[in-house]
Amino acid sequence: QVQVVESGGGLVQPGGSLRLSCTASGSGFKMYSMDWFRQAPGKQREFVAGISSGGSTNYADSVKGRFTLSRDNAKNTVNLQMNSLKPEDTAVYYCNAYVPIPSREYWGQGTQVTVSS
Repeated sequence: QVQVVESGGGLVQPGGSLRLSCTASGSGFKMYSMDWFRQAPGKQREFVAGISSGGSTNYADSVKGRFTLSRDNAKNTVNLQMNSLKPEDTAVYYCNAYVPIPSREYWGQGTQVTVSS
């Protein structure tokens, strides 16, 4: 069982920045693919950003150029740096860890991000 824990959410004004962190347990972390999703009230959960085991990243069009995802394998952590935040970025942000063996994914409990003046 892999434990996934998010941190770093909060309230920020439009144009501000936040950094979300996600830690996943297990000695094989460097092999995990890690993704961030978000879910706003009344909306479906949507993909935000992902990073492969090799460090390749991809982003939703809505966050390209504003969000940056990185990983620190020594700390079993990925960090999502969110800049130029907009009210429409308000959502609960979830971290997802894909573990190739045994081909299973694990979700965190989520962290609230609120962008409001």
